[in-house]
Order: sequence, then C-alpha cells, then structure tokens
Amino acid sequence: MNVDDVKALATAIREEVAKAITGQRDTVDLMLTALFAGGHILLEGPPGTAKTMTARCFAQALGVAYGRIQFTPDLMPGDIVGSNIYNFQSGQFTLTRGPIFCDLLLADEINRTPPKTQAALLEAMQEHAVTFDGTTHALSQNFMVVATQNPIEHQGVYPLPEAQLDRFLFKHRVSYPDLKEERAIIVHHGGGTASHDIAQYGIKAQTDRKTLEAALATVGDVTLVDDVVGYIAALVRRTRESPDLEVGASPRAGAMLARAARARAALDGRAYVIPDDVKALAVPALRHRVILSPAAQIDGRLVEQIVSDLVDQTEAPR
Repeated sequence: MNVDDVKALATAIREEVAKAITGQRDTVDLMLTALFAGGHILLEGPPGTAKTMTARCFAQALGVAYGRIQFTPDLMPGDIVGSNIYNFQSGQFTLTRGPIFCDLLLADEINRTPPKTQAALLEAMQEHAVTFDGTTHALSQNFMVVATQNPIEHQGVYPLPEAQLDRFLFKHRVSYPDLKEERAIIVHHGGGTASHDIAQYGIKAQTDRKTLEAALATVGDVTLVDDVVGYIAALVRRTRESPDLEVGASPRAGAMLARAARARAALDGRAYVIPDDVKALAVPALRHRVILSPAAQIDGRLVEQIVSDLVDQTEAPR
C-alpha cells in the first residue's frame, strides 16, 4: 500500500459516512487522521450534534469490531475491562471480557463518570492492553477510542483528569450545522423512518484489520524532515513559555503531533510532511494539553485562540 492507496481509502470511508451524516466533514477528517496516526479522539459538543451517530457510522464504514460504553456516574472499572467471575457449577473462575475488547470503542459521554472509572481507559489507550487480577490481556493493535462529552458547563459532569486528556491525540469541538446543513438534516432525518437505525443507510465496510495495519505502516514511512521536526519542537516549547498558559504541552504532545502530521500528509496523497500539516492540526492536538493562566482566565481568553496565536508566532520552515 502507498499513500495514494491511503488517500483513496480515506475518500471511500468519507463517502460511506456521508450516506448518514450531513456535514461534519472536519469531524470525520480528524477521526480519519487519528485512525491512521494510531491515536484517539475526544469529541465535545452539545447534545444532538450527531457525535455518537458519527462514531457509529465511522465504525460501520471501517468494518472493524465495534464496542460501546455508555458512561454513567455508577459505572465501575470492571464494567469496562471485565473481570473473573466465579462459576459455581465448575468451581472455577471464568474470564468475562468487557466491551473494551474491540477495535473501535465508543466511550459515550465519558465525562459523566467519576475519575476512578475514567482511569480504567488509561492503560488501554497507552499500551493497547488491560490488566485485572494480576493478568495483562492484549487488545487489538488497531485499538482506537472515540470518546464524546458534553461541554463542561452542563450539569452532572466530571472534568477529565489531565493524564487522561493527554492520551487523546485530538480534542475536537463539534459545532452546530449551518442553515443549509440544518435544512438537509431535517429533510433527511425528519421523516417517518427511525434515523437511529444506521442499517437503512447502506453503509458498507471499506477496510478490515489487515488493510488498516498496512495503512498504518504506510503512514509510518511518510518522510518527516529535520526542519519540520524542529518546527514541531519549537511550537510545543512555546506553549511552556507563554505567559497565558500555566501548563504547556508535554513531550508526548510533540511526538503525537508528528504522527498526526504524517497521517494528514498520507490522507492528502503525499509521502512527506509539510509545515501546513502541523499548522492545521496544532489546535485540536494541543488545546486539551495546556492550562490557561489565572490572568488569561480572568480576561476570558480562549485556549484555541492562544494556541493559534502561538502557531502564527512560531517561524515555519520554508
């Protein structure tokens, strides 16, 4: 597989998702970038903006094993990873695997559960494995988490710990559609057929595990020259030096941004990364990894604008 094949595969997946989802092209593009970069994505937006529906259609278009967890305040870690349950008939413990054993996991409304349960995803997201009762169980090498959350100002939510946020490659804010898209949504989904039944849209699988592994290998071979490496490092370090940010991005952020830039280049059919790849992904890759300073919070500054300004202030290679 080469970068042209990756680009064609991404186009086919977009077309399948578009059978059910109106608009949200930027959301699907970031999900594809996260997929081919081997990362995870957090979608934040108000209810009713098709976050869950988009994730379901995305999994259907990929054709991989799909799992879903509806996060609630009483959810326990064992409900996610599984447990060993004693079988009274056999007198032995039986391994019961949780819904996390899949290729693509939809963590729906992840901020409605306490940090103790949120932490059950940490090992899975970082190492593609889970451990319980002293035994480590491997997950799929293509394991990906698509998490959704309602904005933090809504009631009944828990902020995600910084360590959890740092394991997401992207945080994307899902916005309301424009007027044209909203009219199309009403026409498309406002009829008599239940819109939640995605089978009616005829979404066909465009890939499988082996194809995804080949695509990820192709993305890993995309050229990243020293000048672009220096640009990424300078940008990440600027977040630690900015007076508007109390906490800057971690070294993991730079490595993940580089992987994401490689994936974006492959999605465009290029075998090399350009500075524009980094610029396009900087905000979704860094917005959740930094913390505003008290002064910036008082002034009502937006973290997205601060990161965007830092991108503009960092000299890009020519």
